[in-house]
Amino acid sequence: MKVNSAKFVISNQNYKNCPANDLPEYAFIGRSNVGKSSLINALAKNKKLAKTSNKPGKTQLINHFLINENWYLVDLPGYGYAKTSKKNRAIFKKMTSDYLQYRKNLICTFVLIDIRLSPQKIDQEFMQWLCEKKLPFTIVFTKADKLTKSSNKRNINNYKSEMKNAWIELPKMLTTSAEKKIGIDKITDYIENLNNLTK
Repeated sequence: MKVNSAKFVISNQNYKNCPANDLPEYAFIGRSNVGKSSLINALAKNKKLAKTSNKPGKTQLINHFLINENWYLVDLPGYGYAKTSKKNRAIFKKMTSDYLQYRKNLICTFVLIDIRLSPQKIDQEFMQWLCEKKLPFTIVFTKADKLTKSSNKRNINNYKSEMKNAWIELPKMLTTSAEKKIGIDKITDYIENLNNLTK
């Protein structure tokens, strides 16, 4: 899929205030500082679409972006960011969980994982929750440019081995780098295929 247009539509704290659910949408979420905003901007071919920051926790709302006038890319608040109040963390958690459970036109959630890290408990718990709620998701490894190809392959294989201890079937996995544009086309092509299946 070629991305020809990408524009910000709305930000809010409640899934009920999201745009009309007449278009398919895809959510992006991950631990704070995983490179989510940079990846979204790479997908949209617009460096200024999603706000990037060296400080984790920049995204604090449900952000809708309309892509090619026919599907939504949704930027969700990151999880696992400790440097905010307990009250705010609870707000973010409810906002996100309500959206993921009740947004009828949500086709797939992309769970972003830093390829340099070993499996983190918070990621595993979140993906287990998605599975329990029967919400489809895909793992997207980020920051592949930070390691060699052999190291990336080793880390992904280690990640798969760890997941096999608890999972009968592993989710689809994609490898990306926002900086080097690695895997960007694979994500957009995957979304295009899913869009075609919903028609």
